[in-house]
Amino acid sequence: MASASSKKVIYAALAGNGLIAITKFFAAAYTGSSAMLSEAIHSVVDTGNQGLILYGIRQAKKPADAVHPFGHGRELYFWSFIVAILIFAGGGGIAIYEGISKLQHPHPVTNPIINYVVLGAAMIFEGVAWWIAFKEFGRIKGKRGFMEEVRRSKDPTVFTVLFEDSAAMLGLIVAFAGIAAGQYWGIPEFDGLASIVIGVILALTAALLAYETKGLLIGEAASPEVVAGIRKLMDDRPGIILTNELLTLHFGPQDVLVNLSVDFSDSLSSSDVEAAISELEAGIKGAHPEVTRVFIEAQSWRGHRDSVAADDVT
Repeated sequence: MASASSKKVIYAALAGNGLIAITKFFAAAYTGSSAMLSEAIHSVVDTGNQGLILYGIRQAKKPADAVHPFGHGRELYFWSFIVAILIFAGGGGIAIYEGISKLQHPHPVTNPIINYVVLGAAMIFEGVAWWIAFKEFGRIKGKRGFMEEVRRSKDPTVFTVLFEDSAAMLGLIVAFAGIAAGQYWGIPEFDGLASIVIGVILALTAALLAYETKGLLIGEAASPEVVAGIRKLMDDRPGIILTNELLTLHFGPQDVLVNLSVDFSDSLSSSDVEAAISELEAGIKGAHPEVTRVFIEAQSWRGHRDSVAADDVT
């Protein structure tokens, strides 16, 4: 499940976005700015998104039962995918619609100074939340590149919040620029154009998040390091002729299933094989705490080969 530090990132973003949303709505109502209204809606969507992620974390902790024998870990992935959809529809779609409406019926922004004050304060709040998320993501990724870690990560909580906060910061800059340009040149359409750009930013962010969480929702294997570590344990174990197959699957960030087909030496008795399986299971879980379930099948390499060949035919 998500770590305590991941929750800290989410709570920071939740508090910041909630306060910012209220302030933006007041400013949008008072000044009539389309870009500010789009930003207010954006903050509401982000606040709801953080709530959904927290709900997903709680649901993912539910124990396994008869209907869900492998637990509810993928609830986190499901709700992260819903967050991406909401960013696209609730944030991007409404912002683009509002911008087009402003272009069709342009009107000047009144008292723009209020918008500047609100946007400046929002940048401070969003900046703090973004920095917290960025520091946590940097701690997790280590020396790996930014996008490399996003592709490898099995925990969508941190990079989802980081993407949201990054889009929010870009949106604030665009809103500020649009309002300022409209005031300076006396062209109110700049405000509507800024709203459309904010919508496009949100749509692109949502598409990236949807792509990354889709893979987790469908099912991804454990990291290459974990797979290599398990394979080394198998290779170092006496009495094993061959590891026929090694399959892994993430049910959650810290919930990995391991399936193994192993050809044991014919010199081992049935009790020896049973003991070896128990020791291997303990060794794998000890070396890799994220592995929660291990299933080891004793099968000759010829039997495994024939079984795979039969599956290929069907």
